[in-house]
Amino acid sequence: MRKQNPINEPDFILLGLADSAETQLGLFLLFLLIYLVTVLGNAGMILLIRLDPQLHTPMYFFLTHLSFLDLSYSSVITPRTLQDLLSSTKSISFLGCFMQMYFFIILGGTECFLLSCMAYDRYVAICSPLHYSVIMSPRLCWALLASSYTICFIESSVNTVCMSKLNFCNSTVIRHFFCDTTPILALSCSDTYEAEFIIFIFAGSTLIVSLVTISGSYMSILSTILKINSSAGRKKAFSTCASHLLGVSIFYSTMIFTYLKPRQSYSLGKDQVASVFYTIVIPMLNPLIYSLRNREVKKAISRLIQEREGCNQLK
Repeated sequence: MRKQNPINEPDFILLGLADSAETQLGLFLLFLLIYLVTVLGNAGMILLIRLDPQLHTPMYFFLTHLSFLDLSYSSVITPRTLQDLLSSTKSISFLGCFMQMYFFIILGGTECFLLSCMAYDRYVAICSPLHYSVIMSPRLCWALLASSYTICFIESSVNTVCMSKLNFCNSTVIRHFFCDTTPILALSCSDTYEAEFIIFIFAGSTLIVSLVTISGSYMSILSTILKINSSAGRKKAFSTCASHLLGVSIFYSTMIFTYLKPRQSYSLGKDQVASVFYTIVIPMLNPLIYSLRNREVKKAISRLIQEREGCNQLK
């Protein structure tokens, strides 16, 4: 691969999302608004959980880190996309491209495992409520979180090293708005079988392990809920899982559509729509899903507002 280019010559050029200046400006304003909501929503969720002692539970421990991941991997993609929407060149260096891909894989993969941890937390809370505090100890929570980051760090490192060894002979134009594995593989002129195989194994394993954990947890949860005699009890038990189920459904549907398919089926339009959804839109939706559909979060917001009003009155 051409790793020694003339000065100021870009290694890669991102094709972007639109050609016309009017469309690019419209997308810039839309994505800027979404990104601001994403930053405020996720940062606000982290701050709220930190400030309210009643939210210092395993469920909200994982939710804090989910907000951190959403904020982080949105920040890996969106600011660069906003810059390109206002730029005519859309160039990105070889190092910058692979660093973007590297961090995106770490953060996206960790979110998959974190959603699994949250499903297991709900399983213990509903199926073994008397042993919840013992099973979901702070030590276990930190161990699950550290394991998720470690696995995805290894996965991202191996994937990025394999991708960096590919040759790009004929073109440096990436048919996407950020450096993702599929469009870079489609751009390469060398044999990509080994890289595709490794990526498929890692991505498939991550999705399968996390989906099996989530599915198994919710099958047990559903079985337990159906055994509850009162409809009010069943409704209360299900309401504790509704937000997580909605978040999981949206996240995994787009991830599976994008990554668990061969390179030959890559479609610029369809893949870009799915990518915009899980890189830009979903990080904005998660804090809304977990706050608007969660009574404890609503109560925490209400308590925080009342405390602020009380402090202002004392002044």
